[in-house]
Order: sequence, then structure tokens, then C-alpha cells
Amino acid sequence: MHITRLALTDFRCYASADLSLGPGVSTFTGSNGEGKTNLVEAAAYVATLSSHRVATDAPLVRRGALRAILRAAVTSQAGNSLVEIEVNPSRANRVRLNRVPMPRPREVLGTLRCVLFAPEDLAVVKGDPDQRRRYLDDLLVATAPRYAGTRADYERVLRQRTALLKSARARGGGVPSALDAWDDQLVRMGAELTAGRLGLVAAIRPLAAKAYAAVSGDDGEAGLAYRQPFGGKGELPAGLAQLEEALRDALAAARTAELDRGVCLVGPHRDELELRIGDLPARGYASHGESWSLALALRLAAYELLRADGEDPVLMLDDVFAELDAGRRERLARLVGDAEQVLVTAAVTADVPAVLAGARFDVAEGVIASA
Repeated sequence: MHITRLALTDFRCYASADLSLGPGVSTFTGSNGEGKTNLVEAAAYVATLSSHRVATDAPLVRRGALRAILRAAVTSQAGNSLVEIEVNPSRANRVRLNRVPMPRPREVLGTLRCVLFAPEDLAVVKGDPDQRRRYLDDLLVATAPRYAGTRADYERVLRQRTALLKSARARGGGVPSALDAWDDQLVRMGAELTAGRLGLVAAIRPLAAKAYAAVSGDDGEAGLAYRQPFGGKGELPAGLAQLEEALRDALAAARTAELDRGVCLVGPHRDELELRIGDLPARGYASHGESWSLALALRLAAYELLRADGEDPVLMLDDVFAELDAGRRERLARLVGDAEQVLVTAAVTADVPAVLAGARFDVAEGVIASA
């Protein structure tokens, strides 16, 4: 799979840009703030319908413009596809696939698949649990786009149930009559999302351990475990029915506390992906180099999982090499150099290992030129 054309209108710093791409490595160099990251952000947005840098769409639209337009032509085993996205901060985005309007934007998910390495990845290791949950859910959707609906449904139920709990707390207590109905929906959606996450963790655990050993260059061993506040320290239930039962029991046990506090205390929004190096949790104990190696290992595991179906996702490395020492640079470059398409951004060409030779572009003030 690879992008053959990426066209932007009023996206970030680009009033207009039209870029032709081919398989292999394409490197974009330029000073900070000139628009390099905006290019890979746009490509990743086409794949995921979200930005790795901001939580809302408003910052994606160029100042003074009402909307942004993204167009990406993609070549894959399924053939040639054209994805067009109209980003509208004030109303619903509009999406077309091969010129046909999609009733729901998420119907284009899977047309382009990518794995993005970025400086923000360090937060997956060092940041709060929500960063690791997002890593899991984004990869889950990339492997099985149907989970986009599950994820959206769960978030909707969570918002409604939280609002109900807050309202009950404001009224001074009592169990709202509608709470049982929302519990049923949270159990159903939550168990389905949790089951997907558990399967995903089992699949990427050996891939991440292998990638960590390859990129770190030392004898440390990386480990992953999925933890639930109501699951204890033992093995979590594997079946959907058992997960539903465990979640329902946990909701019953937490009901008084939830009504007192006005928040949802149980569900996949409270779970944790535990990352370890050796016998210690990575968060709080890993060195800067170990944290970077683990962050890279998680992305490499995602890449290996996605390419297991016989087609490489597009790899994007956004200013990553500047963050790494020489050894990690070379090892990472060797690990990704054979991907069908690699998009690299760097402030200076010297940061990019020679093994990633290919097409080169200069980026300055929102203008892209072949180097």
C-alpha cells in the first residue's frame, strides 16, 4: 500500500499543496515550523480521521479559512482509491470515497492504513493511562475498522451515563430510574471493546518484545499486560459473556461510590496497558533511552501486526531521528527500510541514516519543492 498523491487545501499552513509520491522512501527536510509535520499529519488524518497532535479539528484549518480539504490517492492490493475529506470545525465533516459521499465518515477507515512514529509517542510510555488506551484503540480500529463503531458507541454511552450520575449527585442522591438501562449498554459495549483490546495485547506482546530487543540493542526485556481495576491481578476473563458478567458485577459493587462522586468508575475507560522493562514498570523507572526504545517498539509491533495480512501499511517517521542516539537511529532505519512506502521528516538531512535514501523534498514556508 502506498500514497500516490496528497493534495491539501487550507490545511494548517498550506493554502494549497499537491504532492506526487511513489513507493520507497520520501524525505522532507526543512527548519522547524515550515510545515513538514503538517504533511504527515494530513496523511495520517486520511487514515485515521484524527490528528496525533490535537484533540479537535479546529486547529487543522488554516487561519481565515472556513474548512480544510484533504485528498489522497491510494494504491493497494484492492486497487486504486481516492479519499476526500472536508474538515469542518463548526459542523460534521464530509467524506467521499472514489467520488461517492459516505453517510458516515468512518466508512473510509481501512482504505489507507499507516503507522506514525512521532515525538509524541514518548507520552505513550511516560504519560497517563489514557495515552496507552488510545494507542490500543487506534490500532484496534486499524486492524478491524468495525471497532470504530464500538468505540464511538461506548463513548456515547459513557457520556450519557456520566451525565445521569452527575445529575443524581446534584439532586442529593437516589438511584436514577434510567441507570439500569445505561448499565446494560455500558456492559455490552464495554465488554466488546475490552475483548478486542485483550486480543490485541496478546497479538502484539511478542512483537513488541522482539522489536524492543532489536531497537534498544541491550538485554532488557519489554513486557505488556492489560489491567482492569475490577480484575485484580489474575488473568482476565477471555470470553465475551464472562467479561460482561465481570463488568456487571463491578458496576454493582461500585454503584454507591459512583453516585457519591458523580462519575463512572468502572469500564474500559479506566483500564490500563501496563508496560514493563524487566521487572519494573516503564513509567517512572525507565531511562530516557529505554522509554524511546519502548515507544518505538510499540509502533514497530503495530507495523508488523498490520503487515501480517500481506500488505504493508504506510510508515511515517516525523522528526524521530533527531530524538535518538546514533545506534538507535541506525537500528530503526534498518528495521523499517524495506517497507513499501516510508515518509520521513527531518530538520536536517544528516539526521536521516543513509540506508533510507530515496526521494527528497525541501519544505519552506508551506512550499514543497523537490530537492
